[in-house]
Amino acid sequence: MDNLIWLIPVLPLAGFVINGLGRNTLSKGIIGAIGSLLVLVAFGLSVATFFQIKNSGVPVDVNLFDWISVGNFHIPFAFLVDQLSSIMLLIITGVGFLIHLYSIGYMHDDAGFGKFFAYLNLFVFFMLLLVMGSNYVVMFIGWEGVGLCSYLLIGFWYSNPSYADAAKKAFIMNRIGDLGFLLGIFLLVNTFGSTNFADIFPKAPEAVAAGAPIVLITLLLFVGAVGKSAQLPLFTWLPDAMAGPTPVSALIHAATMVTAGIYMIARSNILFTLAPTTMEVIAIIGLATAAFAALIALTQTDIKKVLAYSTVSQLGYMFLGLGVGAYTGAFFHVLTHAFFKALLFLGAGSVIHAMSGEQDMRKMGGLKGKIKITFITMLVGTIAIAGIPPFSGFFSKDEILAAAFAHSTTFYVVGVITAGLTSFYMFRMMYLTFWGKFRGTYEQEHHLHESPANMTIPLIVLAILSAIAGMIGVPAILGGHHELGAYLAPVFEASNKLLGEHELSHSTEWVLMGTSVLLALIAMGFAYSKYVSKGHVPVSDEQERPALANLSYHKFYIDELYDKVIRKPLDAISVFFYKVVEQLGIDGFVNGLGKSTLETSKGLRLLQTGNVGFYIFMMVVGIIAILVYSLIKINALGV
Repeated sequence: MDNLIWLIPVLPLAGFVINGLGRNTLSKGIIGAIGSLLVLVAFGLSVATFFQIKNSGVPVDVNLFDWISVGNFHIPFAFLVDQLSSIMLLIITGVGFLIHLYSIGYMHDDAGFGKFFAYLNLFVFFMLLLVMGSNYVVMFIGWEGVGLCSYLLIGFWYSNPSYADAAKKAFIMNRIGDLGFLLGIFLLVNTFGSTNFADIFPKAPEAVAAGAPIVLITLLLFVGAVGKSAQLPLFTWLPDAMAGPTPVSALIHAATMVTAGIYMIARSNILFTLAPTTMEVIAIIGLATAAFAALIALTQTDIKKVLAYSTVSQLGYMFLGLGVGAYTGAFFHVLTHAFFKALLFLGAGSVIHAMSGEQDMRKMGGLKGKIKITFITMLVGTIAIAGIPPFSGFFSKDEILAAAFAHSTTFYVVGVITAGLTSFYMFRMMYLTFWGKFRGTYEQEHHLHESPANMTIPLIVLAILSAIAGMIGVPAILGGHHELGAYLAPVFEASNKLLGEHELSHSTEWVLMGTSVLLALIAMGFAYSKYVSKGHVPVSDEQERPALANLSYHKFYIDELYDKVIRKPLDAISVFFYKVVEQLGIDGFVNGLGKSTLETSKGLRLLQTGNVGFYIFMMVVGIIAILVYSLIKINALGV
């Protein structure tokens, strides 16, 4: 199996090449089959690799070739598949295949069908490269590659200027974070003389004891994670990224790309464990992001925007887990979130498909009898994300909240309140979409129909996974065994030794679990009372809202703040440099030299008359001038 590891990323790359070159000649059926089946084969190889590592406990390390070699400094192009990356391979290829299959139906009538599948395959290739790299440089190639694919897919319908702007916004904001990541890699090379995980991680404790700038290194790496995983203050690109087709939202902005920052920190866990200051910063920013995004999601009326801010909030939970040292819990939530958020995005796409492209929940309602499979599967995803047992989100979220409680009561209180808000805005979305009377147009109502099988089958599979995935992490208090924790133990062993155990009493655990579930149920009931029993529908954009609701609806004007504080001053500075420094200064100086030379030559040209008498006269004047100069010089020297 070791010799076939390289095929896992190469298969999607082959799909990109074939579909990219044949996008105008191959039929849509062939393009969809190639794009999907190659990812499916990669999933099969990932499953085989997973069981190989599970049975042997030995990571697979494959050095393909020496890429950069300068003196004693070597960067191999090598892959490392261990317990952590093997699970990421299953998520990327497994969920990726389901989204490819879904896209065959969703994008069937789009003129850019072939190009879309080529981009999807390319994204999967770069994401696999990111998680399989055995050093930070190979990881960075994948890191930048998924950023490029994100730009291409978000702006896929580039003829719409707002969609193109959203793609540019995502690309630019990610570059800010990527600069921090790149500087962190440079500092790692300067400190450890290598970018290889196998060289850096074992030496980290000794290097820190010797005074290595570990806090600066980890903070720079975290800046990269903030950009890629949409945390405060670099989070505003993710909601705008909903401009892309719904399968893009599911694949990139729910299941894979946005979790790259969490994966990078989990991979580098020993470095962050040795930097408690950075860990505290991660926890605070993660918690603030989770709460802030949840407050915004409370009032959104676009079904995809609700899910977008939900993604930002759930990513904040994952960073909270990382910050308090619950590496397994954070990665557990990555896994469960991949299932239920991909399900919810694809379900939203099915709703939009049934509604002839409508995304405003105020114009929906009463759909549960019209699109039953979509309704049931989305309900499963909603229960899972709300943290209601026995669905998957309950177990992963409970593990993070328990670790937060052990670290800080304040962290737990904010976290559990945010969990209640999550339940409210998610059930609000469900009630506005599926309950009550239909509020759309006559044409939309008569167009309502369930999506085709290639769209509903992925929904059913993801719903099953969302329901049962939590079983791999059942806590001991519920009579279970944390299978995921045992599997990931070798990856986090060094960090867990340094952090120590923070065991909670059984009574405390019961109280914590009961509190989070009770808040989720109360929030669900409150949403039902408001949006079903009372039939409340959010006001239109032309009507006035209460002050706090208005702030939430307009995303607390963060985009407007960035526009005034950052974009406009930068525009003004660029205009100053263009008009004053470049045009008047640099261009003025260069053009002035040219003009002065031209004008001087014009004046001297007049002296060339062609009159021989004038030339003899000027020669005599020159001789006299030389004689006068010579006499003055002789007198000055006293000769």
